[in-house]
Amino acid sequence: MKEITSTQNAYIKQLVQLKDKSRERKKSGFFLIEGIREIALALKGGYQIDTILFYSELFPEHQLNQFATGNESLIKLSKEVYEKLAYRGTTEGILAVAKPKNHSINNLEFKTEHPLILVAEAPEKPGNIGAILRTADAANVDAVIIANPKTDLYNPNIIRSSVGCVFTNHVATGTTSEIIEFLKAKNISIYCAILQSAIPYHEQNFTQATAIVVGTEATGLSDEWRVNSTQNIIIPMQGEIDSMNVSVAAGILIFEAKRQRGFK
Repeated sequence: MKEITSTQNAYIKQLVQLKDKSRERKKSGFFLIEGIREIALALKGGYQIDTILFYSELFPEHQLNQFATGNESLIKLSKEVYEKLAYRGTTEGILAVAKPKNHSINNLEFKTEHPLILVAEAPEKPGNIGAILRTADAANVDAVIIANPKTDLYNPNIIRSSVGCVFTNHVATGTTSEIIEFLKAKNISIYCAILQSAIPYHEQNFTQATAIVVGTEATGLSDEWRVNSTQNIIIPMQGEIDSMNVSVAAGILIFEAKRQRGFK
């Protein structure tokens, strides 16, 4: 088993770039995962692990068998090297280098005739994206689609804030135009969270093939969604403001659809 003790090691420098820079993740075709639960969910989600790195004082070597399949490299790290790579303040002593999946909208398929899909247009904050993915996992939606993504899905903040749910959801990305075309071709009704010409969300029937679409708090949804919406929906509010956090709104709408479907 290889051991790395220097933070100046060329491979370690490359991994730091993977952690910090989206450009490097796209260029290399790899990304970094930190944490026991996150790595376990990536394996469950069918991700290919290239390398497992661990600091034995926090993650004993004998525990590697829960992750190692024999097809990946194993590297033991010194404390200094591990701390150079670790992203979280509270840490568990293990990281993995994995290969991303292809998230093209054209690769998205459904196992049910009446899928429930959550679409988020141009979310910018990794924390919001992570929260949306956690909500989608909790509701067991058929897919999450990110329109016009502003950050790549393997940003460490997204992995951390989603608690690994980025690996458990069926996630696709594309432009707004591509996604609308895809939904229409699949005969999936589009329900947009837009104030104009909207009805209260609980008055709408979400039991057929449904895409619930949410935008950012700052700009909402683009006009293209307004034009192509089957029906605009709102969450009636009784306070002084007219909007709420996008992940909270998504949770309310998705779980109403699940309630109507009998939580199936």
